[in-house]
Amino acid sequence: MSKHESSLYEGRYLRLQCRNGWEFVSRRHAVAVVIAWTPAKELLLVEQYREPVGKRVIELPAGLVGDEIGLENEDILDAAARELEEETGWRPGSVSEIMRCPTSAGMSDEIVLFVLAEDLVKVGRGGGDDSEDIVVHRVRQSAVDAWLRQHHAHGLEIDPKIFAALYWAIRSPR
Repeated sequence: MSKHESSLYEGRYLRLQCRNGWEFVSRRHAVAVVIAWTPAKELLLVEQYREPVGKRVIELPAGLVGDEIGLENEDILDAAARELEEETGWRPGSVSEIMRCPTSAGMSDEIVLFVLAEDLVKVGRGGGDDSEDIVVHRVRQSAVDAWLRQHHAHGLEIDPKIFAALYWAIRSPR
């Protein structure tokens, strides 16, 4: 199949592309999504306002790779560890790749790397950088389902990548 591709719009972080008549969003930077369980078996989640949906969203800690000056060539696992500490205040002793997956294959070429962070140590408050307003949540593994339902019922959106984390927790309990 021949590939006819054109760029319809280019921004700082995204491009709108057209390939073979299919319009899609192209991500300029890799994305790391972190699955992190505290020593007390609490899943670390973050809550922040997301402009595209106009609401606060409960998510796994995550971040772009190579989007900051001086970190353009940052290793994706190093970025995952940095983002986890920045967003949650927890530093991992180790990080490892779980799986690379598309997030919305019909709309975007974005492929995220799911990263498992282990041997966590609390080193700070978290909350993100100066441009972010992040609330950190630690949710006991046994209470995650009810906790997510309750927050959704109160109007927060729930990022479905959390359910991938729960799947992997069941498949490889730590």
